[in-house]
Amino acid sequence: MSAPRSPADRPGGSVTAALPAPVRFVLGLALLWSFAALGEALTRALHLPLPGPVAGMLLLWLALGVGAVRLHWLQGAADSLLSILGLLFVPATVGVINYFSAGAAWGLWLLVMTAGLLLGAGTAGLLANRLLRPLPAQGQREEEQA
Repeated sequence: MSAPRSPADRPGGSVTAALPAPVRFVLGLALLWSFAALGEALTRALHLPLPGPVAGMLLLWLALGVGAVRLHWLQGAADSLLSILGLLFVPATVGVINYFSAGAAWGLWLLVMTAGLLLGAGTAGLLANRLLRPLPAQGQREEEQA
């Protein structure tokens, strides 16, 4: 009879994989909130001109990159939040509709915001296209130079 295996030895490969899905969701959500709070505290303490949740997202990206946080720790909570993302915009939409009657006073502001959005989205798209373009093989480069 073999000794009981630890959850890390299971095919899932981690202790968190052995936890029930609701527990993994709560832990992932707590981790996401922790990084948002850490970013908020950091921006307030250092008086950074950056929203706290954005700083938290950058810290989370760094933690994922160096391996301090594992993606599967967050995946359940992140997927659940993404599935209801449209609902998270409802309060903002209601707020815009409430002030929509301001009309002309907001016209220039809306024009500037729309232009900024299109410029930012276009730049991001072009940059992503440039960065994700496959590099030619070594043999093709030598043929082009000849």
